[in-house]
Amino acid sequence: MKLHDLSPAKGSTQSRKRVGRGPGSGLGKTAGRGHKGQGSRAGSRMVPGFEGGQMPLIRRVPKRGFNNSDFRVEYAVVNLDQLAELGGEVTPELLREKGIVRGRKPVKILGDGDVKKAIRVVAHKFSKSAHAKIESAGGWCEETA
Repeated sequence: MKLHDLSPAKGSTQSRKRVGRGPGSGLGKTAGRGHKGQGSRAGSRMVPGFEGGQMPLIRRVPKRGFNNSDFRVEYAVVNLDQLAELGGEVTPELLREKGIVRGRKPVKILGDGDVKKAIRVVAHKFSKSAHAKIESAGGWCEETA
């Protein structure tokens, strides 16, 4: 088999719909756009939230509070049940090597699951339950900057 012999699987491709090509096609005259109105005109795509000219809901509802997302820190979260498989010493670098954490986000350990043996965990942040479970199993937690 060579490249020129390849073709899509049977039934996986369809020819595109050719609208406005006479009454015999079933999509002639108005070409599936109905009669008159904004939707029948060319370039009639409306932006999300557009309500026909009336004041949109997002502008009618009052805004409250302040949320400064400039200083928010997003963590890559890892649960204890994922750490239990690794054992020994667990670091953010090890988690990236194993594919548990992707990207450059700081790592936070959460307390879902149980730890059977003592492990040493180095991470940027720990939840209270994770910290308690690791230390009750005889391990210890170290927070890095």
